[in-house]
Amino acid sequence: MMQYIRPLVQIAAARPESALPLAGGWGWFTHVEILSRDAAPQVVAASALTVAQTERLVTPRAPVTGLTLDAPRIMGIVNTTPDSFSDGGVHESLSDAVAGGLDMIKNGAHILDIGGESTRPGASVVDPAIEIQRTAPVIQALRGQGACCPISIDTRKTSVAQAALAAGADLINDVAGFTYDAALAPLAAQTGAPVCVMHAQGDPATMQKDPQYGDVLLDVYDFLEGQITALEQIGIPRSRILADPGIGFGKTLAHNLALLARISLFHSLGTGILLGASRKRFIGTIGGGEGAARAPGSIGVALAGLAQGVQMVRVHDVEQTAQAIALWRASTTGSWHD
Repeated sequence: MMQYIRPLVQIAAARPESALPLAGGWGWFTHVEILSRDAAPQVVAASALTVAQTERLVTPRAPVTGLTLDAPRIMGIVNTTPDSFSDGGVHESLSDAVAGGLDMIKNGAHILDIGGESTRPGASVVDPAIEIQRTAPVIQALRGQGACCPISIDTRKTSVAQAALAAGADLINDVAGFTYDAALAPLAAQTGAPVCVMHAQGDPATMQKDPQYGDVLLDVYDFLEGQITALEQIGIPRSRILADPGIGFGKTLAHNLALLARISLFHSLGTGILLGASRKRFIGTIGGGEGAARAPGSIGVALAGLAQGVQMVRVHDVEQTAQAIALWRASTTGSWHD
């Protein structure tokens, strides 16, 4: 019987001697939840884990694009598309995209994610040449204006990633989890670029048409573990991989909430975790609002993820998120250092 190990993450100034550190970060755990497809969940002491299971959870995550993962990291979203679901057109022009990216860096973004193809539900595939025109000049201009933070290219396509890396990008963020373009993973292996592997059921054009899972949490975990293993086999070490459960990509509201409630399961992958829930539809369904009015709900979800040890949050509202994280960390640890 396959077992899945989810650490029950705690964050407090005091901890028992038996507590184990989580992934070299700010959380720790004394117990885990054992999940399987054939039995009810069971909570047991962390001391019951095997050495291999424990190592996956406690081993500090390696820096990604030079960013250490021992503190919460903010990925700022720069969509250069006219039709993204919550900010389409805001960064469509080169000057607006560059100004927006620089502003995000100033306000606390640790990494920028530049995308030229909308992945909103119902979106069509963008021609690679158009996607390159939308993204590579932005990356080049950001570097030319002194942006020294890491930059991620949000794409499913090899030619787009190749142009972005040449322009100064550092990381390849593939919402298709390296299943769309067979040449993309070998490019990452050849160039040494770190990657983010995301889960999505179906493609953007059809993904929200009645998505189905046996067990969404375990199905998503199995997909990510399989893809990470496949990437390792072609020369991309696990230390250069981030995992993203893909909130809102081929998932209903119930699926999203099931993933968020137990997102600490993905620490068992042995990689850093990226959470991208900013301004998603379910936030408006539960909390109301459209677009930027979903910022408070988005921040609430981000903080809930950080409380389970998620290392990176992908957000539209960088300044508000940075402030919330600073206050969350100060109030949970009882200390603050400027």
